[in-house]
Amino acid sequence: MNEWKQVRLDEVVTLDVETVPVVGASSYDIVGVLNRGRGLLFREAIVGVETSYKALNSIRPSQIVYSRLKAFEGAITVAPNDLGKAYASPEFPTFTCSERVLPEYFRLLTTTRRLWEQLRALSTGMGGRRERVKPSDFLTIEVALPPLSTQRRIVDAMAAVDSQIEALRQEHERGRAALGPMIGGLIIASGDWDALPLSSVGKFTRGRRFTKADYVSSGLGCIHYGQLHTDFGLFTSSPRTYLPETFRNRMRLASTGDVVIAGTSENTEDLANATVWLGDNEVAVHDDAYIFKHDLDPIFASCIFVSPEFQAQKVQYAAGTKVSRSSGENLAKILVSIPPKDVQTRIGGVVKAFDEKLESLHSELVTSRAFRSSFLASLLNREIEIPQSYDRFLQEVV
Repeated sequence: MNEWKQVRLDEVVTLDVETVPVVGASSYDIVGVLNRGRGLLFREAIVGVETSYKALNSIRPSQIVYSRLKAFEGAITVAPNDLGKAYASPEFPTFTCSERVLPEYFRLLTTTRRLWEQLRALSTGMGGRRERVKPSDFLTIEVALPPLSTQRRIVDAMAAVDSQIEALRQEHERGRAALGPMIGGLIIASGDWDALPLSSVGKFTRGRRFTKADYVSSGLGCIHYGQLHTDFGLFTSSPRTYLPETFRNRMRLASTGDVVIAGTSENTEDLANATVWLGDNEVAVHDDAYIFKHDLDPIFASCIFVSPEFQAQKVQYAAGTKVSRSSGENLAKILVSIPPKDVQTRIGGVVKAFDEKLESLHSELVTSRAFRSSFLASLLNREIEIPQSYDRFLQEVV
């Protein structure tokens, strides 16, 4: 491990941009770059006449690529080695690794906070969304570079960890995908019930504005609409974030048994993601979310928003292009089957047990991702050394 070196990127990486002229009738598969080193974003193909660009950058396999505009968010990755033809705007410069650095090793570097912070420090311009990192500045970044044999061992060790994380992610994703059909099947199997508008069984109230800058370590629990897409399942009893207690009188609060619904999403599929609040204390709700107060079984009430009935109808009430939105008034028009209370409770019990298993998987996934970050940092900081005979080591890691 004593052969590690600290190198500038211009010692091991070369700016290598290949442009292609845009032809009006030709089709181009467009990619972007996700933030925090999460890889390429595959967009819909465009026809040449649909863009004002005269030329596009060709994104080739195993090349480093970043977004000049969003580099400060960690929008950098290495293209997959099996990437087909793909293109991006001139805002996405590309670089080729020399024989001294494995593209797979550099891909690991793009997932580290240290590199993101270096990119943020290099961003220049007026205003966050107008900042750019120039290729010449990017090449001044310094990184830790071990010998190729050590790079390979690090890549292999991290691949073993990543494969376990991906298996967990897919298992959790399959469970989430099965939840809606399961709920629909339980409702159908329970009997033939009248479909009623949600306005007949409850009332929607929009939350009130707060920002992430308002968060404190303890106080009034709150639910931000974004957390409904990332943090919560069908039910929750613990807030993830808090506001000062002085905010209480100006907030709109969800009580135990109320459902909190996302009124905004980046896509129609996730619009109206919901969780039922089961905590003992009230929580403040963000103004891009709604509070649904009702007399239904609490778990069943949350199930409604995952049911195939609801999902099929919400699409007609989605508005917006870049962001999907729905109003409380429109959500209240959606028709859903409402069985008697005892049937609701029975369905809720079955679904709660299933959702608890999903939450357990999600917790394991979060823990595994935290371990990955810590493990990679330890490898790059040379706190952990992978022996040359590392097959047994890899088995112990996973």
